[in-house]
Amino acid sequence: MVKKSVTALLIIAFLFTLTACTQNTLPEQPDNTAALEPAPAETGDVSEKPVFTPVTLIDQAGRSVTVEKEPSRIVSGYYISTSACISLGLEDRLAGIEAKAGERNIYKLAAPELLDLPNVGSAKEFDLEGCIALAPDLVILPKKLQDSAEIISGLGIPVLLVSPESHEDLIEAVNLIAASTGTEQRAGELISYYTDAEAKMKSLTEGAQKPVVYIAGNSSYLSTAPKDMYQASLIRAAGGQNAADSIEGDDWTEVSYEQLLSMDPEVIVIPAEASYTAQELIGDPALAGVKAVKNKNVFVMPSSFEPWDSPVPSGILGTMWLASVLHEDLYSFDDFTGDVAAFYGRFYGFTVDTALITK
Repeated sequence: MVKKSVTALLIIAFLFTLTACTQNTLPEQPDNTAALEPAPAETGDVSEKPVFTPVTLIDQAGRSVTVEKEPSRIVSGYYISTSACISLGLEDRLAGIEAKAGERNIYKLAAPELLDLPNVGSAKEFDLEGCIALAPDLVILPKKLQDSAEIISGLGIPVLLVSPESHEDLIEAVNLIAASTGTEQRAGELISYYTDAEAKMKSLTEGAQKPVVYIAGNSSYLSTAPKDMYQASLIRAAGGQNAADSIEGDDWTEVSYEQLLSMDPEVIVIPAEASYTAQELIGDPALAGVKAVKNKNVFVMPSSFEPWDSPVPSGILGTMWLASVLHEDLYSFDDFTGDVAAFYGRFYGFTVDTALITK
């Protein structure tokens, strides 16, 4: 407690000094909310933007967060929340984002201006002082940064903690960000698309045979998603059976060769950010007896957009991609390709090169 108090006092002193030194030298910040104003109608009438109403929310760490005014300077210290901000049309309001943004293809495609923003580090190495120095009026962080959130909140800056570890948690996180930024209508459209697409996949595959699917981890194909992990729910939503549903837990879990052979999956999925190749997995002599390897049913998720096995707004495309792999007779890959182009055009504002959509 003493440590937190001292840290907060040091930050306040830092901010006071920063303000005093820069008050007469910093150019006036542009009003980033102007870009969100609707264009005037041809008749000359101007559609007014809804007035932002102060709101108190319960974030995904169970904290009460009050946002008094519409945020014009947002700091997102988490890739998933940054992607959600883009999908909600908030990229012009972002003042800082997480580290390693240059490695995110979705930023290059949908909002390349984000690559020039200051970074506030990562969940492991969060730049607390750097975040505060950006003078944000809303900060969005992963749940594991609760200590930093309390310090920032103590300075009068609202902080949302998000933890989208399931489909339901993702929808809740999007709703929290939308409610705190006045973008509820956009969020409603996104969530409607998400839930409608999920219902469509369920309806299409409901009576179909459900193949056993093993989804491998990023760092090793001898790790997989147990039954309570987001990736396991993706498999089930796509009309498959998760090979590791007998394993308890909600985080990547190491398995032995013997366990993988016992699971004997019919399909193996390699995530987009895997540190190994499909050829390495198929060429492992210890896996030669696995059905998926014998039948060459090893698939790599596309890597040109976002990791669709993650709980991001485009994560629904991971479900749809896998449904087209498992049940192409019910949902063709051509139909999926068209759906990807429509999704990114509508919610991320760029034209998809369909040649980059692979399986």
